Amino acid sequence: MENLAWLESFPALMQLESKARELLLKSARIVEAPTGTIGYREGGACGAYVMRLAGQSRVYKMSASGREILLYRVAAGETCVITTTCLLGNSNYPASTIVEEPIRDVIIPSNAFNQLMIDSKVFRTFVMTNYGALISDLIVLLDEVAFHSLDARLAKLLLDANSDNIGRTHQLMADELGTAREVVSRQLKRFEQKGWVKLGRGHVEIANRSALEKLAQS
Repeated sequence: MENLAWLESFPALMQLESKARELLLKSARIVEAPTGTIGYREGGACGAYVMRLAGQSRVYKMSASGREILLYRVAAGETCVITTTCLLGNSNYPASTIVEEPIRDVIIPSNAFNQLMIDSKVFRTFVMTNYGALISDLIVLLDEVAFHSLDARLAKLLLDANSDNIGRTHQLMADELGTAREVVSRQLKRFEQKGWVKLGRGHVEIANRSALEKLAQS
């Protein structure tokens, strides 16, 4: 079925039963969205399962005071744990998402998703395996927020960029850590005073990776 060529992006689904393939062929569609697009908003109804073919979006929670905390990102080859949760629990979105890099998604309407979960062992296993892995990631995030100091979390955020030159504003880092920009700016200034980083306009350069690694592990 040529219109299901996108299945190659999800190897675990290559063995889908013929009935499941027929249902996907009838119901699934591919959509695209540019950077800045709001995928869904907190409190909105969930109408479809999302499978990412290309691009990236971030899923975040916003406090009553307007402070944002990053929950996770959805990249190519991944699914969205909050969307899965809403579909399985028939609930509304508890968070929001925004496109960071132009995306291309496979959208499976909720009625087709529910039917596939009943009829297809392959699809059901795929959904629950991805769901379990993403829940584990959220538990790691909870552990970091609850038990690690802000300076350690900031050090880890810098190291996770996999580059010594990080083009990210203090506000964006604050959003990801769920704190205020001023707090991040003060902490980065302390890192700079210790010779761990060099600060520039809109970017941070790592000067002492080993010191940051030691702090991130504390």
